[in-house]
Formats: sequence, C-alpha cells, structure tokens
Amino acid sequence: MSRKGCSPDNAARKEFFGTMKSESYYPEKWSRLKADDLIDEIDAYIEWHNERRIESSLGYMSPMEYRKSLGYEP
Repeated sequence: MSRKGCSPDNAARKEFFGTMKSESYYPEKWSRLKADDLIDEIDAYIEWHNERRIESSLGYMSPMEYRKSLGYEP
C-alpha cells in the first residue's frame, strides 16, 4: 500500500479482508484454532482468491485460467 490516507489503496485492502472475513472467518468457530492453524487457513484463502476463484469480469474464469488464455505461464 502507498502513503497513509490514500483511499483507493485502502478501499482495495478493506474489500479483500472484508470478503475474506465474511466468507471464511464468520462461519467458523475461530476461537478454537491455534495461531498456526489460523495462518494456514488465511494462506489457503489467499491462494484460492488469487488462483481458483471464478470472476465474472474475467469471463467466468479463474485468474490462473485467464492468465493462461492470454499466454502467460505461471
């Protein structure tokens, strides 16, 4: 993120973490997880978000499928 108070940067960050909490955090009983388990869950969510989620703006493809369709290799 850039300098303090840069609202476009803050909006993207807040949207990502807000979505992550609503899709992952709130349905579960996270108070029972240890810190290492919580970190693993967050890492798994970030991997899913960056590689496997279906996005309508990408033609209903995952980000990885979209990159491959453009000729980029992971």
